[in-house]
Amino acid sequence: MTAMLSIWWVWIAIAIGLAIVEILAPGFIFLGFALGAVVVGIILAITPAGSISLPVLLLIYAALSLIAWLALRHSFKAPKGQVKHFDSDIND
Repeated sequence: MTAMLSIWWVWIAIAIGLAIVEILAPGFIFLGFALGAVVVGIILAITPAGSISLPVLLLIYAALSLIAWLALRHSFKAPKGQVKHFDSDIND
């Protein structure tokens, strides 16, 4: 299993899977994890094979996922003190 996580396309496949889960359960939670996996996949694609150990990859993934999640949360939140109200229905 650890050898599989050192291959770049495995991280891209994980990102695609997380993006699909995000579509099924929206909330920008899994999208942050997917963005972290994409960046780790890109890092693995451009670096020589075996140059980055698995613990370092997982640390990079965790940090990038947290940064992506915080950025998504900041960019898609409602303005402070405001609540979204819907006056009409889409079926009207």
